[in-house]
Amino acid sequence: MSSISGINRINTTSPYLYGHIASGNRLMSAANGASELAITEKQKAQVTGYNTGTKNLSTGSNLLNTSDSALGSITDSLQRIRELALRASNTATMSNSNRAELQKEINQLKQDIEHTATQTTYNGLHLLDGSQKEGIRLIADGDGSSVTVNNSSNSTLQALGIADFDVTKNFDLQAIDDAISKVAGTRSTFGAQSNTLDHAVNYNDYASVNLTASQSRMGDTDIAKKVQELKHQQTLQSVSMMLQKRKMEQQGQKTSGLLMF
Repeated sequence: MSSISGINRINTTSPYLYGHIASGNRLMSAANGASELAITEKQKAQVTGYNTGTKNLSTGSNLLNTSDSALGSITDSLQRIRELALRASNTATMSNSNRAELQKEINQLKQDIEHTATQTTYNGLHLLDGSQKEGIRLIADGDGSSVTVNNSSNSTLQALGIADFDVTKNFDLQAIDDAISKVAGTRSTFGAQSNTLDHAVNYNDYASVNLTASQSRMGDTDIAKKVQELKHQQTLQSVSMMLQKRKMEQQGQKTSGLLMF
C-alpha cells in the first residue's frame, strides 16, 4: 500500500510541476502564495493602467502633431503671401496689372489657408477652425490622473485678420506679420503640450517596466529548480513502480508455491 500511495502522491504533484514549467508562473493559485498573488494581481492592474494611459497620451500627441503639421503648411502660405506683398510694395517697378497678377496667387494661397484651417481633423474633431473650446481631457494612468490638451486654435482667414488682404488696394504688411506671429504662438503652445505628453509617456513606460520586473521576480517560476524537482519526482515514480512490480511478482510466486503445495 505504501508504494501505491507514494505513486498516487507523485502523480498528484507532477501536473502542478508541469503547469508551473509550461506557464512560467509560480503563482497559479492562491495556494501557491496568497499574499504574493494579491500583490502581483494589483501590480498587473497598475501595469494595465499605465499602458492604457500611454495609449491615451499617444492619441493626444498624434492630435498635436496633426495640428502642427497643418499650421506649418499655413505658415508657408503666409510667408509666400508676405513675399508677394513685398514685391507689390515696390511702386517703382509694379504696375496695377502686375499687382493684379500677384493678387491672383495671393487669393489662391488664402484659399489654401482657409481650407487647411477648416478641414484639418483628427478622429472627426476639427482642430484649427476654433470649434474646440474646452480642450480634450486624456486619462494618463490607472489612478485616473488626467492631462488636458488645449487645441482651441482658430487659424481661419478671419481669425488671422487677413480675409480682406489685397495688394491691389491699400494694404498693411503688418497684417501678414501679425498672422505669422499668431500661428507661431499657437505652434509654440502645441509644442509645449507635446513635451508634457512625452514626459508623461516616459514616466508611464518607466513605471510599467519596473512593476513588470517586480511582478516577474515575485511570480515567475524558477524553471531550473522546477525541472530539477520534476526529474526527482519522475525518478521516485520509476523506483516506486519498480518496487511495486517486484512486490507483485513476489506475491505471485508465493501464491504459485501454495497452489503447488
